Amino acid sequence: MLFPGLKKVMAMPETAVILAAGLGTRMGNRPKGLIRVAGREILYRTIVLLKRKGVERFIIVTNEHYEALYREFIERHGFTAELVINPEPEKGNGHSLHLARGTVSGKFVLVMSDHVYSEAFIERAAKGNGLIADRRPRWVDVSEATKVKVRNNRVERIGKNLRKWDAVDTGFFVLDDGIFNVTEELEREKKGDYSLSEVVERAKLPVTFVDGLGWTDVDTPEEIKRARRMLVKTAVKGIGDGFVSRHLNRKISTEISALLVDRVTPNQMTAVAFATGILSALLTLFSLPLAGILYQVSSILDGVDGEIARAQLRTSRLGGYIDSILDRYVDGSFLALLAYSTLEGPLWYLIALLTLLGTVMVSYSTERFKAAFCRDPHREVPELRNLPGKRDERIFLTMLFLLYPAEYMVKSLFLILALLTHIRAALTAYLVSGKVSEPKTI
Repeated sequence: MLFPGLKKVMAMPETAVILAAGLGTRMGNRPKGLIRVAGREILYRTIVLLKRKGVERFIIVTNEHYEALYREFIERHGFTAELVINPEPEKGNGHSLHLARGTVSGKFVLVMSDHVYSEAFIERAAKGNGLIADRRPRWVDVSEATKVKVRNNRVERIGKNLRKWDAVDTGFFVLDDGIFNVTEELEREKKGDYSLSEVVERAKLPVTFVDGLGWTDVDTPEEIKRARRMLVKTAVKGIGDGFVSRHLNRKISTEISALLVDRVTPNQMTAVAFATGILSALLTLFSLPLAGILYQVSSILDGVDGEIARAQLRTSRLGGYIDSILDRYVDGSFLALLAYSTLEGPLWYLIALLTLLGTVMVSYSTERFKAAFCRDPHREVPELRNLPGKRDERIFLTMLFLLYPAEYMVKSLFLILALLTHIRAALTAYLVSGKVSEPKTI
């Protein structure tokens, strides 16, 4: 039987219902929605990401024991949220959904308070309809997950013990108030004690597949580590990364970020990466191999602050701006001191100067595009991704040449960097100019 009110949902709902009435017995009798993962409460993360997609009003169904904690949480962050109290939290979470029936009308999002979602997941899921399911779950223990059998794009069966299944329930739903017709029937039949899975199966909800993106649930302390790792791994910016970052630096930096994301702030990691870079520059006066290695270490650390910022939902334009300036100081200091300690003669001083200018122009050619057109050049011109000469590639190349610090190796390095950077800047300008059209003037 298909119940009314479960038609295809197109526009983004403005209300979200969050089920948070569980007692959290496996988490030491703590409200799971207020557990911190990557420096933020799970519920904070869910609300902020949904707000970015247009949800303005939140209904949190909790129990009497945790009412004060959730109320303090709402007031501290200034969220527009209402509490609905479930006096019988021992009953199934389908009953918790039913208690929200008088607070919502029309379309709404339904989520679980113990589920952690990446921004990319919510971006896709919020545009879906019915049950949001994942056919390729990467961050959950499938043996413990709720499985879904789908037929004609609707839920046929749902449960943890299904032998044959098509996808995994992500705990994210896009519904409308017609769902309360289903809960009303189950209230009478089950006397209020029924699960959300029973609601979903009875309603034969439509299914939207959102596959392979970042989401997980947190039921035990061990699963906090998995959620933290998921948030860091899915926080990689990626689009502007060079070859070395994609295939080496990010593999290391994300492991560092997963260890530190609950312990440090993005600004602290920016300072650490900057200090490491300046120290590597000073080491060119004493040991070129050690200077090169530390320069590469600073390049790896330079990705950690951004990963932590995105995982902690603390990204800011100012942070990116400061980070970019500090990178230029590190690169300029390293090359200047390297030239001072190794080169002699006007010709090589000129080549060193051209190298310094080229490193600046590589970043300036893209940043100036952003300022002039308010668009990301790497999105506008995907070919830029494959152009050699990005900062991560130049630093890695520098390290390789300095591991054997013969005079000809250092001179070769400056020649290659000078050519590489200016060619990249020229090609960037050429490729970008082919994608941009100026408005016609009359």
